[in-house]
Amino acid sequence: MDHYCVLGNPVAHSKSPAIHARFSELTGQAMVYSRQLAPLDGFAATLRAWIAGGGRGCNVTVPFKFEAFNLAGTASERAKLAQAANTLKFSGDRQLEADNTDGVGLVNDIQVNAGVSLAGRDILLLGAGGAAAGVLGPLLAARPRRLVVANRTHGKAVELVARHAAHPSLQQLLQKTELLAQAPQGLEGDFDVIINATASSLGGGEVPVDARVLKPGALAYDMMYGAAAQGFASWARSHGAVPRDGLGMLVEQAAESFLFWRGVRPPSTQVLQEMRKALA
Repeated sequence: MDHYCVLGNPVAHSKSPAIHARFSELTGQAMVYSRQLAPLDGFAATLRAWIAGGGRGCNVTVPFKFEAFNLAGTASERAKLAQAANTLKFSGDRQLEADNTDGVGLVNDIQVNAGVSLAGRDILLLGAGGAAAGVLGPLLAARPRRLVVANRTHGKAVELVARHAAHPSLQQLLQKTELLAQAPQGLEGDFDVIINATASSLGGGEVPVDARVLKPGALAYDMMYGAAAQGFASWARSHGAVPRDGLGMLVEQAAESFLFWRGVRPPSTQVLQEMRKALA
């Protein structure tokens, strides 16, 4: 059996073991997937111990995605663009290969599972941390008309936007997409899609933006799922938006990680449907 895990802090709540167990069952892949709690100041040591024990790869969750990228020897283009990694693979010589599957997971869930095209739309991305960094590039690749990054610490949003605006691989896309950084307070205009990549839902805090930015019928997407996403969903619904939690993103990014590790694409739509029923 090949061994994989999700590394993070906290990690006990993670649904990733159940998702990958189902993926391996449906594809006939011989693998085991577990949770590994890493101390906040001990991610590198925990990772080294996992590799030394024979681990073949891992997913990385908060707050270690930037550190995971910096520890890797090689990285995919999407991980380089994000400068963050949520997926690591260990080659035969124990070299770390990094990928970031968050963005493609998010875009697949919105466009395929939710049936909402992002091309030509106005998108608001709330947050400028590791979660936002991982999805900004793939969101741009979906060719929206306008993409605004808003963060409580405005400087972080400016830095994230500037780094993407200067990246050579995005120059053609940015000829047709307006990419801006703004503060949550005083946001101008309204949006077709709002994506919450902040930790506000995880901490039970208020939605970090005024409801006036929502177009009627807008998609309001929270990267959290389950009970943590209920506050954001209620806020969206009460202001005429269509809420969606991040369970589909979790399953779709897991499918991309599974492909990166095993070379096989699992049936993500089926597993998402099964998980929706189980959570209901």
